[in-house]
Amino acid sequence: MSEAWTEPSSDTLWPTLVESARSAARRNPLLTPLYRRCLLEVDDLAGALVEIVSEDLATAEVAFAECHAAVAAGLAAHPEIAAAAARDLLVLLREDAAIPEPFSPLLFFPGYRALQCHRVAHAWWRAGLTDLASFAQYRAAHAFAADIHPAAQLGAGLFIDHGAGIVIGETAVVEDDVTLFHGVTLGGTGKLSGDRHPKIRRGAFLGAGCCVLGNIEVGERARVGAGAVVTHPVAADSTVLGPRAAPR
Repeated sequence: MSEAWTEPSSDTLWPTLVESARSAARRNPLLTPLYRRCLLEVDDLAGALVEIVSEDLATAEVAFAECHAAVAAGLAAHPEIAAAAARDLLVLLREDAAIPEPFSPLLFFPGYRALQCHRVAHAWWRAGLTDLASFAQYRAAHAFAADIHPAAQLGAGLFIDHGAGIVIGETAVVEDDVTLFHGVTLGGTGKLSGDRHPKIRRGAFLGAGCCVLGNIEVGERARVGAGAVVTHPVAADSTVLGPRAAPR
């Protein structure tokens, strides 16, 4: 968190985002249209999410207006998406010292934006709109190099730092308050169907480039070091390091 602004609470998050965007618009006229569309001309965080996710999904063939309508309908039907996104943002604002402005993750951080694309894609997947969900997965992977299957179950308050190289498989579960650094893989071991991906419990930490493979559990508050390859369960409150993920 920057020393230039005060960490917001859940109640003050949206007013803080709006005020910081107003200030930034005065300083940076080039970006004023972006601040207006995504923050100053919408009513709440859900409205901002509609703008940024639609922007990330739109292509020459699938126009922004059509994406906007589909995403807006998804957010309206699933208010838990905006609630989870708010928790994600509050965690970033508390934990990440590299954030220059409160709105920065929402507009400029690939990990945060990839996560919000997934939240919308997951709602579509559960609603049976699998083609639309897969399209959203593809667009997020194309934009942010983060490939998250739309069926994967992700909790709230997640800290996905950088986002590049993240791979999360179809039957993976990531509970609340988990940290994932760049290059994390939550993958399978070659089993072609069924429940075959990891279960990451609340508060776990996954370091850069680690691979957690198979239908195994990483326990609550466990820590997996950078570059570790994990193929066996990790106990709660433990730390594993190295290519063979030895306990420490």
